[in-house]
Amino acid sequence: MSNTYDVIVIGAGPAGYVAAIRAAQHGKRVACIDAWKNNDGSTAFGGTCLNAGCIPSKALLESSELYERARHEFTTHGIGVGKVTLDLATMQQRRAGIVKQFTGGITALFKANGVTGLYGHGKLVTPGKVEYTPHDGQAEVLTGEHVILATGSTPVELKSVPFDGERIVDSWGALEFDQVPARLGVIGGGVIGLELGSVWKRLGAEVTVIEAMDDFLFMADQQIARDAQRQFRKQGLDIRLGAMVNGSDSTGNAVKLQYKDKKGSHELEVDKVIVSVGRRPFTENLLAEGTGVQLDERGFIVVDEECRTKVSGVWAIGDCVRGPMLAHKGSEEGIAVADLIAGSVAEVNYKVIPSVIYTAPEIAWVGKTEQELKKAGVRYKSGTFNFAANGRAKALEQATGFAKVLAAVDDDEILGVHIVGPMAGELIAEAVLAMEFSASAEDLQRTIHAHPTLSEALHEAALAVDKHAIHAIN
Repeated sequence: MSNTYDVIVIGAGPAGYVAAIRAAQHGKRVACIDAWKNNDGSTAFGGTCLNAGCIPSKALLESSELYERARHEFTTHGIGVGKVTLDLATMQQRRAGIVKQFTGGITALFKANGVTGLYGHGKLVTPGKVEYTPHDGQAEVLTGEHVILATGSTPVELKSVPFDGERIVDSWGALEFDQVPARLGVIGGGVIGLELGSVWKRLGAEVTVIEAMDDFLFMADQQIARDAQRQFRKQGLDIRLGAMVNGSDSTGNAVKLQYKDKKGSHELEVDKVIVSVGRRPFTENLLAEGTGVQLDERGFIVVDEECRTKVSGVWAIGDCVRGPMLAHKGSEEGIAVADLIAGSVAEVNYKVIPSVIYTAPEIAWVGKTEQELKKAGVRYKSGTFNFAANGRAKALEQATGFAKVLAAVDDDEILGVHIVGPMAGELIAEAVLAMEFSASAEDLQRTIHAHPTLSEALHEAALAVDKHAIHAIN
């Protein structure tokens, strides 16, 4: 193995492995180091996203939704399936198989593009020098003209509810339950909490979500959030807002959670607890003394708008730097940095990064929320369209939620798009593309959408901005 490279990437998650492949496509000699170890001790590239986040959670979300639909919806379509049973072991095997396929795919991509993939720990010693320690081997120093730090993030642990790996778990542990808990507590009503809570609710758990914020999904457009909250409560999720957990007690096979809200102090007894109160940048033992790379007060690596640190030749991307902790954001930063290293022009448009929550209904948005526009004093107009009036949504038996378009009053530019409903995560891509090109609501109005499709809801919402919706009363 060579010890000299043009680019060394520390971290092989969605930011790091993409940066490594892109740099190799530019003809650079690239090494990518990753320290990930699975619970069984095996190694795999892909970081949290592929191993214990985006991919496995979506596999379980799909399986659990099919189980829910088979139990409660198929008869509506005239389909009788008899008694529906749950085989959780097979469901979990499917999840694990998908993960193995995708992590193995990265190994194949590395080989195809000439990237040297290394399992072990990477540490920046000095600019241009990285200490690489294999999981079972001696440390050695690698030299690289450029070093990209892409070490990702890790779940935040609550001091009042410490992880024990059995009854109190993080999002990774919540994916690997071998039995459906009768009573499940979820601390944190954000993206991860809602997705994992939805999985186990569909499979039979009694789920209580405890959220410290007074507003449900405070980061989303509140009109969208209120509609989603109604849908989740109809599904049986017990969502308790403005509730701060301040203690826990594990006794026998149960966990007792103590929390406070406006009504006083309460106790909740559950069988399992998922703590999903956010993630923090993972930078432990990443930087030797005197590297010059700075961390901010929250532990994020300090970078400029092009992901350069204050040290020449050292870059940082993904969850360990500012901005939303989203896999697709990290991947775009990885591509941009690799292009910049190669001397190309590149940038990431942080104004049009989509967010998606893969519940049922799905929730997705891009750009500004209505509350943000009001706070900034921006004059805007709004149009909405309900999926109840969309033929494809009705045929799918998923006619809940709506699409919403926000546009500027002065020049009609689209400022934000928000969707709660079927396949919202797919539909939002059209809005991202429109906003990337600074499209107006009229541009979207005059774009022909196939019929019957879910995308017609977005088309009608754009028409509704100017009170021209065809299939709704304006």
